[in-house]
Amino acid sequence: MPAFPRRRLKGSFARKPVLAVGLAILADLLFWGRPAGASLGLFALALCAASWVGRPAPPGDRRARWALAAAAILALTQIEQPSLAGMALFGAAAGIAALSGRAGPREDVWRWLQRLAALVVCAPAGPVLDGLRLARRRPRRPSQGGAWRLAQTLLWPLAGGAVFLGLFALANPVIAQAMAQLRLPRPEIGRIMFLLLTAVAAWALLRPRRLRRTLAPPEGPAGLPGVAAGSAALSLVVFNLLFAVQNGLDIAFLWSGAPLPAGVTLADYAHRGAYPLVATALLAGLFVLTALRPGSDDAGRPLIRGLVSLWVAQNVFLTASAALRTLDYVGAYSLTRLRLAALIWMGLVAVGLVLICWRLLRGKSAGWLIDANALAAAAVLAAVGLVDLGAVSAAWNVRHAREAGGAGAALDICYLRVLGASALVPLAELEQRPLDPELRDRVAWARTAAARDLEARQADWRGWTWRGARRLAAAARLSPGRGVLATPAPGPRDCDGFLQRPPAPPPAEADRAVAPLTAAPQG
Repeated sequence: MPAFPRRRLKGSFARKPVLAVGLAILADLLFWGRPAGASLGLFALALCAASWVGRPAPPGDRRARWALAAAAILALTQIEQPSLAGMALFGAAAGIAALSGRAGPREDVWRWLQRLAALVVCAPAGPVLDGLRLARRRPRRPSQGGAWRLAQTLLWPLAGGAVFLGLFALANPVIAQAMAQLRLPRPEIGRIMFLLLTAVAAWALLRPRRLRRTLAPPEGPAGLPGVAAGSAALSLVVFNLLFAVQNGLDIAFLWSGAPLPAGVTLADYAHRGAYPLVATALLAGLFVLTALRPGSDDAGRPLIRGLVSLWVAQNVFLTASAALRTLDYVGAYSLTRLRLAALIWMGLVAVGLVLICWRLLRGKSAGWLIDANALAAAAVLAAVGLVDLGAVSAAWNVRHAREAGGAGAALDICYLRVLGASALVPLAELEQRPLDPELRDRVAWARTAAARDLEARQADWRGWTWRGARRLAAAARLSPGRGVLATPAPGPRDCDGFLQRPPAPPPAEADRAVAPLTAAPQG
């Protein structure tokens, strides 16, 4: 694929090592031994600024400018609350901005994935290759090469002086004693490795390695090997019948509430098979991709197209039934971040199935399918990066808790404590309701512990986040006159907030304690 037209940009190579070392020092000041908070967003903004200064976009490359602007926006979201999804999207946007000048004008996501993978894999070798290339260069004029001449000038004085000083230390005890009293700082291997990794990552954005050739998106075979020509139609008929049986049972028992056969409870029926059903839908999509490529003879037959559309519709309904099973499970055992992520994943699977069907019916290419799925996944990652799944889970559990008048499961204080700051505001809201005194004390303990942890994190400006500040302010408004850190009953507690009573002494120890008082006098 021809490279994107660009002009050679004027600029000094020397600024890039300075920027890379500066970013490594900044990362050491922000992250080493400190909690990650708004500092993550500040460092991401510094990466954007260094990319703009050290590797400005070519004059006609709008894609690089838009990618760098998107990276800056994603960096700002990390100041609000750091997230793994947000940082992954930031890395992709920053990588696209760095590689845009070496890519074609309209490359698909599949080719960009190859370029970004090569950028990550080749990053450790980048500084080494550039250093060897720089060492082979010779100055063209006598005025050039000042740094190299300075290194040659200082080599023998420093090396020879170190050798002679070592010999004198062996021969003279006074010099040896003076050198023994020197206290040089001990190198921290972990910190040095952290600095090197940060510098290498920054260098990869400033001097990205070029991938000379990328592979086209895989279209897949026209049919499965060893399968007869009419097998696809027969397979789709069988699959539709089997799926109709499963979906009919779900409609009758799961969606409509019909009475189940003897020996089978609704909990058994609803709580089994959520993830196997999603795996079934994924296998169905894989079959359509491999056996029915757009443009093949089978894909052009109206009967096949109708059977595929019906089967994909049944798979989407199957995914919805799996989501309903998960929701029933949540109603019985409360909501967690993992279960909420599973629901989001099921929705993404349903979107992927619809896109596969649309590709077959409209004759779209494999590149279009990859681009569409990547766009859907990026939208989901962006939403997950902005929304705290832990806070959503905590709010749902508190709202539907049996102790708070809801119809859900019993309140799991232990899990709310694990959520930490994400559960602070829901716990403060729950504490305002009329609760049993023991439960109120446990909720106050969990809320106090979460607030104390968050306040300690917010006290360090590196770990400060805008979301954390809003949470503390909201919890303070919900506790007028008491403050956020209202102290519950003192004493050690278990994970659920119950006070732990000290164990009673063993009977043998009690007998030994009263023995001197009851013993008869001797003599």
